[in-house]
Amino acid sequence: MEITALTIIFLVIFLIGILIAFFLGNKIGKFNRDKYWNEQIPLQRKEAIARSRSVLGGQFSEQLAPYLPGFPFNPNEVRFIGKPVDFIVFKGMDNKDINEVVFVEVKSGDSKLSYQEKKLKDAIENKKVSWHEYRISKELTDKNNFE
Repeated sequence: MEITALTIIFLVIFLIGILIAFFLGNKIGKFNRDKYWNEQIPLQRKEAIARSRSVLGGQFSEQLAPYLPGFPFNPNEVRFIGKPVDFIVFKGMDNKDINEVVFVEVKSGDSKLSYQEKKLKDAIENKKVSWHEYRISKELTDKNNFE
């Protein structure tokens, strides 16, 4: 009997020790996690702001490019697209005589063409460009259908 009671007491003490260790480990883990993120969040915010400024600056300069010195096309003939290419130039449009269509991608600094931009460039250079005219049926555009 004495062995059984003593075994139960040790078992209870052991289980209490495990519970204390679990809760203590949990608290220490939460403390370390919170400390880590409290240090990291300001750094992450700074990096995000810097990236955002860089992207916004790039987008701003892309849209201004036709009006900057050295831009090789007439700004009146340029149309901003954005993606997957920045501009399409309709050469001769100002004189109502379009004789060439030019795709223009604006880059600044050391930036390089993206994979999609490279694929577009390859398609254009390989003359994989075509014209398609889509006509909407008269039934869809007839004003009598909307009355």
